[in-house]
Amino acid sequence: MTEFFHNCTTNERKREIEELLNNFAQQIGAWRFCLYFLSSTRNDYVMMYSLTVFENLINKMWLGVPSQDKMEIRSCLPKLLLAHHKTLPYFIRNKLCKVIVDIGRQDWPMFYHDFFTNILQLIQSPVTTPLGLIMLKTTSEELACPREDLSVARKEELRKLLLDQVQTVLGLLTGILESIWDKHSVTAATPPPSPTSGESGDLLSSLLQSPSAAKLLNQPIPILDTESEYICSLALECLAHLFSWIPLSTSITPSLLTTIFHFARFGCDTRVRKMSSVNGSSQNSVLGQERGRLGVLAMSCINELMSKNCVPMEFEEYLLRMFQQTFYLLQKITKENNAHTVKSRLEELDERVLCSWSQAESYIEKFTDFLRLFVSVHLRRIESYSQFPVVEFLALLFKYTFHQPTHEGYFSCLDIWTLFLDYLTSKIKSRLADKEAVLNRYEDALVLLLTEVLNRIQFRYNQAQLEELDDETLDDDQQTEWQRYLRQSLEVVAKVMELLPTHAFSTLFPVLQDNLEVYLGLQQFVVTSGTGHRLNITAENDCRRLHCSLRDLSSLLQAVGRLAEYFIGDVFAARFNDALTVVERLVKVTLYGSQIKLYNIETAVPSVLKPDLIDVHAQSLAALQAYSHWLAQFYSEVHRQNPEQFISLVSTALEAITPLISSKVQEKLLLSACHLLVSLATTVRPVFLISIPAVQKVFNRITDTSAQRLPDKAQVLVCRALSNVLLLPWPNLPESEQQWAVRSTNHASLISALTREYRQLKSNAILPQRKVQLEDTKVIIHQTLSVLEDIVESISGESTKSRQICYQSLQESVQVSLALFPAFIHQSDVTDEMLSFFLTLFQGLRVQMGVPFTEQIIQTFLNMFTREQLAESILHEGSTGCRVVEKFLKILQVVVQEPGQVFKPFLPSVISLCMEQVYPIIAERSSPDVKAELFELLFRILHHNWRYFFKSSVLASVQRGIAEEQMENEAQFSAIMQAFGQSFLQPDIHLFKQNLFYLETLNTKQKLYHKKIFRTTMLFQFVNVLLQVLVHKSHDLLQEEIGIATYNMASVDFDGFYSAFLPEFLASCDGVDSNQKNVLGRNFKMDRDLPSFTQNVHRLVNDLRYYRLCNDSLPPGTVKL
Repeated sequence: MTEFFHNCTTNERKREIEELLNNFAQQIGAWRFCLYFLSSTRNDYVMMYSLTVFENLINKMWLGVPSQDKMEIRSCLPKLLLAHHKTLPYFIRNKLCKVIVDIGRQDWPMFYHDFFTNILQLIQSPVTTPLGLIMLKTTSEELACPREDLSVARKEELRKLLLDQVQTVLGLLTGILESIWDKHSVTAATPPPSPTSGESGDLLSSLLQSPSAAKLLNQPIPILDTESEYICSLALECLAHLFSWIPLSTSITPSLLTTIFHFARFGCDTRVRKMSSVNGSSQNSVLGQERGRLGVLAMSCINELMSKNCVPMEFEEYLLRMFQQTFYLLQKITKENNAHTVKSRLEELDERVLCSWSQAESYIEKFTDFLRLFVSVHLRRIESYSQFPVVEFLALLFKYTFHQPTHEGYFSCLDIWTLFLDYLTSKIKSRLADKEAVLNRYEDALVLLLTEVLNRIQFRYNQAQLEELDDETLDDDQQTEWQRYLRQSLEVVAKVMELLPTHAFSTLFPVLQDNLEVYLGLQQFVVTSGTGHRLNITAENDCRRLHCSLRDLSSLLQAVGRLAEYFIGDVFAARFNDALTVVERLVKVTLYGSQIKLYNIETAVPSVLKPDLIDVHAQSLAALQAYSHWLAQFYSEVHRQNPEQFISLVSTALEAITPLISSKVQEKLLLSACHLLVSLATTVRPVFLISIPAVQKVFNRITDTSAQRLPDKAQVLVCRALSNVLLLPWPNLPESEQQWAVRSTNHASLISALTREYRQLKSNAILPQRKVQLEDTKVIIHQTLSVLEDIVESISGESTKSRQICYQSLQESVQVSLALFPAFIHQSDVTDEMLSFFLTLFQGLRVQMGVPFTEQIIQTFLNMFTREQLAESILHEGSTGCRVVEKFLKILQVVVQEPGQVFKPFLPSVISLCMEQVYPIIAERSSPDVKAELFELLFRILHHNWRYFFKSSVLASVQRGIAEEQMENEAQFSAIMQAFGQSFLQPDIHLFKQNLFYLETLNTKQKLYHKKIFRTTMLFQFVNVLLQVLVHKSHDLLQEEIGIATYNMASVDFDGFYSAFLPEFLASCDGVDSNQKNVLGRNFKMDRDLPSFTQNVHRLVNDLRYYRLCNDSLPPGTVKL
């Protein structure tokens, strides 16, 4: 063993040793040697190895061990533990405990009747209490939720046996904790130290309802010796594990709960920790750590109880008592006294304490978990108790939230407030009658929360903390730490706005106003210098103040944008003036930024102030964009009478946008301007947009070939906006006034200008191209198609007229694309873009394209994608090649879904492409590429073209009672089903889930499982495959779905399932003997309801695996009875 773990040993030698050791362990009598090693060695490696041999023997080979040997092992191992538990290293001792518990798991109570009584005796004898507690916790872990190497009947038996012991065990644990507390507690004669004497304030007595309870919780905390600390922590760990599986019941007594709360105080009493550090010795600081740990463990117990949603009536009162006691602790934690600010106290309590289950946790994290569980699970239950002061609770939570020492802690508390606000919102929606009363009760708390959250996102109040936030690195959700902080804060603001719109607005707007004054006042500091404009603010302090103000303005603009949705719809008129004030300010600010060109200005600290100025400008445009739905509603209200105010708002906004649409402007700002332009063109759609000079300027810029092209994203957005200005119907006007003729001509010339270079490619596409030329061609194709695809996508849901005009303008480009396609079939990056474009056309404009042209396109594709071409794309071109084939299959999905007869002639060739060309290439590959799209296409073929396979006339079905449908294209149907069956044998879990869903959908909609061909030739093959998947545990995440599908299939023919399939399935199972097969068959009750049936399936699967495990463990040559 020492050689094996030595760092000089080579891997070859390690493998040799490992083989020797494994062979030794497999020998029948190896355990005797191991017993000798265990009692005679002090080498950790040898002891650990010997215990592993025992573990293997008990869990895998126990059935075949002679009963005499079992008795010997059952008596020797506990003796060994008792003799050496004080001297063994803790990990060896714990492993030995687990091995003994494993024997109990197999043999208690039948062959090992004193297993549990021994544990109880160990706990009761003072010398062995710690050992007994370790045994108890291991028993709870291994027997209450055993892993699967037991039969279902044994699992149920163990659970029942343990539940019978719960009351005794909880009584013992309560006794241990109480006696240690009482033994060490300071007698009441000594007056408590001063800080605690003033603590039983009014709030506390209202929380606790009884002065005696308050007095009890105010006792000073006892000082424990190390041994007592250790025993308490073991007892609390046992309780936490027991609470994770025992149901809430009266066996969890009030005295037990009170005791746990006593220990929870260890976590929140900083004096306990302080004392240990004052005394100076390292021994004492470890003690302080331990004390804190008791608090953390006690909170774990409380949280286990809290997380149970199902509360029996008789337990509700206990819960109320628990909350009262926890809020006493919360009050203690957040109490301000001279010596301590709340924050520094929370910082101390947030030190992580190592718990035995290896991860470090802090008291504060546990406490926050408690608060989250309280609000999410129990608040609705507790709020109705008149004696529970919810508002005072919120006051404490408020204090707790805003004194959190870390950002993560603060985020977790904001989550709790979000849960609370959601609860309030849904409560008000369900009880509109007393809406006012509910809101009045909480109004002050909500306004306070709103103000404080707003302060927290402003540098003006919270600079030190905000500067620690990282604004560079993106997390998994593609946002930086700062963006996440801001977003979570604004969600809370928005939820308060929903409940209290006027308060929220009157809190936010003045703050925005203040920062706007600073920004708008910058104009007086702009001076013209030789090179351009410069901001004449140079003093370091002024620059810093300006930086903070700009950052705050940017955040507040986002806040104002986030609230836009609360000004539209039914409340438009009621809140009109507030919204108008906001929009006017925003329009003014955006125009101001564009006119004095703050984004191009020179500053004293360019690395800081320039990004700030750009950000404010971009955020003001984005905030204005958020109000586009409000502008649209404003337009529909005023377009008849006096639209002057509206026209001026829109025109001014456009004056702010146009100067920014230039390749010289920073991308962040440029894109904000483009998005706003798109929203005005798409959501607001004013009739006068096209005649505004600013918009005409943009038209000229985009269609002018000599002008420098905008970056891709911006170019696409601007073209979408201009196309929408011409294509989208104007709101509030009849069809006759839409001026379609003029708009159609203008749109045609816009598209013609945008595609000029692209359309010229057609003439030289046939010629072989040089490399440089090819790259240029690719760029033109990419730039043009990305713009066209976007234009089509943006009008795909619009009126027929818009789509007609769009297709007329695009027609020539579409034909060019089809002509170019064959020339680029070997350039998978180009094919990918072309197919994306065609897919968008099929989704948005297939009616406008007409049948003949659509047929021509599909025929071209079918001809191009030969077997060789498909193989080249899928096998040799990597992800781009696969994407090309996936897009092609997506286009076919659109085609086969089309109702009516138009595309039916394509079905045979589409099915043969799938089954004879694509499927053979991908069937054997393990990679999931293309498979998901192919199976979706097969599903759509079946789902939308059922009558291609099953021609059932209504008359025939009436005459025969049950339709024995005529089947057509049977071979193709069988091949498709075969492919589905095959996919269930592959490891890809996403594909498995998707295909199972498709089969179930076909059954729900088209009664797939009831069709004669499925019932007679495929049904039980599928059931067999699904059961095998469950037995192999290869797709365990889908257990539930597989169980339901098995039921739906079996229920088509229960008689056949029980009389033929099940016996056959069991007969074909290897690794189990005939007696075991009979037991498995007997245990599968002939239930016909879903819950019982799936339970039977899971029982069968579990027990089959268990029997195989047992049989593998029998020594060779065992005679089976």
